Amino acid sequence: MVAYRADIDALPAHDRKSVSYASRSEGAAHLCGHDAHTTIALGVALKLNQCRDRIHGSVRVFFQPNEEGVPSGAPEMIKDGVLDGVSWAYAVHVDPTLPVGRFGLISGAATAAADRFEVVVSGPSSGHSARPHQTVDTVWIATSIAQHLYQLVGRITDARRASVLTICRFDGGSAFNVIPRDVTFGGTLRCTDHNDRRLLKQKLIDAAQQIGTLHHAHIDVHYMDGAPPVINDPDIIAEVDEVARRVHGDESVVDIPVPSMGAEDFAYYLESVPGALVRVGTASSPETSYPLHDSLFDIDERALAPAVELMSETLVGRLQTYAQG
Repeated sequence: MVAYRADIDALPAHDRKSVSYASRSEGAAHLCGHDAHTTIALGVALKLNQCRDRIHGSVRVFFQPNEEGVPSGAPEMIKDGVLDGVSWAYAVHVDPTLPVGRFGLISGAATAAADRFEVVVSGPSSGHSARPHQTVDTVWIATSIAQHLYQLVGRITDARRASVLTICRFDGGSAFNVIPRDVTFGGTLRCTDHNDRRLLKQKLIDAAQQIGTLHHAHIDVHYMDGAPPVINDPDIIAEVDEVARRVHGDESVVDIPVPSMGAEDFAYYLESVPGALVRVGTASSPETSYPLHDSLFDIDERALAPAVELMSETLVGRLQTYAQG
């Protein structure tokens, strides 16, 4: 059995496109292409239903919620048995950096793991900005921790393996002359290597605690494991490459040189079975070249049918190859 997965969730964001199909739900919009993923999966199911006599086995097409969340939907789907009996798994993701008719392929790490962290720095009370020596200066301690965290990547890990630590939230009070009792900051840690991910997580927690202890602050670190990196099987990618060239021509294949540092919870399925995540080019104009998660994100829908054809032929071919031994 071969499985094909589509994610179906939108983002908690506003759709600013001036088109007839812009989101009508305030604060919810398909700005990561999951509506296109759903459409492609429906197309795959319909096409395969028309050629059942060519299928040497079974195909399971399924639709997953909450790809964007932490924790996300894939582990729940796996727990409920979506991979039972499955030998290989496939998915696609739209790519606004590639033109329509192009498919991006990469073996090994295709995306990064993406974990979230939050650090809370607390003192016994607030303090006066004129006398920081009489209190615990939570802002200074928080910024000291943040600066240390930014220096971890490439110092305790091999700089030739990609990792990105980014702080995106910093909250510390409202007055100009009061040192707040509590300061909270947080962000994401993204790694393509499992060992780097474990090491950086532990160092992040240790550094925050130890710097806080040095300056008499109480530290709480909340670390949320996100999706692991997507690891594309080289043999499966080679098969997709062959099908793409046969069906759409040599020019349809784009070799992706380095992994994306974005995350995709399709990675959870590939921890259990081999498979591939394929990039589908959707750009043909400035309007269809906005990056993923941009409030103006859109696609050229002429990308949908070629993606359906590629993935349908890939699934049929995988089962035929297996049946032939």
